[in-house]
Amino acid sequence: MSRSPRQRRSPAAPRKRSSSALQAGHLRVIATGGLGEIGRNMTVFEFDGKLLIVDCGVLFPEEHQPGVDVILPDWSCIRDRLDDVVAIVLTHGHEDHIGGVPYLLRERGDIPVISSRLTLHFLAAKFEEFKVSTTLIEVEAGQTRQEGPFELEFIAVNHSIPDGLAIAIRTDAGLVLHTGDFKMDQFPLDGRITDLRSFARLGEEGLDLLLVDSTNAEVPGFMVSERDLVPAIEKVFRETSGRVIVSSFASHVHRIQQVLDAAHAQGRKVAFVGRSMVRNMKIATDLSYLDVPDGLVVDLPKLNRLPANKITLICTGSQGEPLAALSRMASGEHQIKVGDGDTVLMASSLIPGNENAIYRVINGLVDKGARVVHKGNAKVHVSGHASAGELVYCYNILEPANVLPVHGESRHLRANADLAIKTGVPRDRVLIAENGSVIDLFDGIATITGSVPIELIYVDGSAVGGVTEDSLADRRLLANEGVLTVIAIVDPDTGLLVDDVDFIGRGFAHEANAFDSLAKAIGKTLTRESDVKVASRENIEKRIVQESARWAKQTLGRQPLIVPVVVDG
Repeated sequence: MSRSPRQRRSPAAPRKRSSSALQAGHLRVIATGGLGEIGRNMTVFEFDGKLLIVDCGVLFPEEHQPGVDVILPDWSCIRDRLDDVVAIVLTHGHEDHIGGVPYLLRERGDIPVISSRLTLHFLAAKFEEFKVSTTLIEVEAGQTRQEGPFELEFIAVNHSIPDGLAIAIRTDAGLVLHTGDFKMDQFPLDGRITDLRSFARLGEEGLDLLLVDSTNAEVPGFMVSERDLVPAIEKVFRETSGRVIVSSFASHVHRIQQVLDAAHAQGRKVAFVGRSMVRNMKIATDLSYLDVPDGLVVDLPKLNRLPANKITLICTGSQGEPLAALSRMASGEHQIKVGDGDTVLMASSLIPGNENAIYRVINGLVDKGARVVHKGNAKVHVSGHASAGELVYCYNILEPANVLPVHGESRHLRANADLAIKTGVPRDRVLIAENGSVIDLFDGIATITGSVPIELIYVDGSAVGGVTEDSLADRRLLANEGVLTVIAIVDPDTGLLVDDVDFIGRGFAHEANAFDSLAKAIGKTLTRESDVKVASRENIEKRIVQESARWAKQTLGRQPLIVPVVVDG
């Protein structure tokens, strides 16, 4: 469905349309996650009655979301149309782009998944864990493929993980490019640069809509090359007399390669720690994305028999995840005990929202005597996302008629939008959207036509979607204020107490007889209520909660979670 080259269209007046029904010849775009946040990236494209999904990732919880494992995109807006989905296309293998796929396949298990080799192998390993499966279709950069009314072209992009792809999507409504996560490292470790020649070709063809990575839109200039990190990493290995413990994302193959090279040069042996790290590095090694010299990697028991200056450990936990290996080392709960002489190299970015958890881990490691080297005090990490200079360069090559900044918090999206406008994209053709915004493309004009409700879908153990904002509020209340359980035995006919009220307080300090006054207050309240109303369990529980909350606020200066237990006497 290629078209002849044309110049960028002149802006036309925006046309407001209903988002309830897609008109013939229009392409619809809905982000069900990934806008205004760093994670759970998922975009749905609709054309001619069919749906195409690009990415389906997870968002990792912040401290105000206790007990949550991950957060999923909200695909409820297409749940009754999953049979119309022709494919899921994945841009690369990071969790914030692939982690939600197994959950989606639980709802329709035969949606084909299309991506590059490494991404599909990472995904297949997750399928074993979740006990799901579907058709996996491997593609390479430069290939095209037809899926329903969508013609897909796959374009090589450079990122912090091998095999990244941008996706060009052609329909009769126009040409769309989704960059995925990308940067323009001119000296990447694997020699695979972002294919700017293909970008230029798409610009000549006439790009109607560009969905572009916004994460580093506030960062001026160009990102330094991954190769520029080598001296700082090598210095850590040269200057450390004890063990070197490296934390990184379990999918950051490029960074792990640099660490392996530095360890090998200093005569050290390496062990991987953490289930996801062991799994992913085996996959990367088996597929030759990771070059591991013979005998360099050994198992942990063998490594522990070596002197400290011969040991390198590579583990997960660079974001302060409480159950990850590095966090447990910092708290002293891991079998690996960190101490004097050890150097911990944190070779990953700091994801917004994780700052407190990361600094807590750093402080814990320092308290145990370790030296901690991180992005803040050494050149040991470079971002995998294009900075402002690279984005401007791409805008000038692509000359998109419409721009939709994606992948970033609100400030990143707006900074990216400003860059697009500065390069000449008309202001009213640069769309600042939110999760759930409905965008329709027709005749070269992209317009926000409405919205669909999008919620945070929490995964808590095996439960998906059962956790609500109200239950999280209760969890925060429990953590900060404690819980007070009030056990009242009442006459079901009169609503009066037939025995003394019992109390169980947890999470706050109190004297042995602290609840005596509360017991009297509850008795008076129930007596007063029984005189004017017919007794009901609901009303009794309500009054107990009200009286207990008032008492706790006045007497203890706290607001614990009140749990009433009413028993018929």
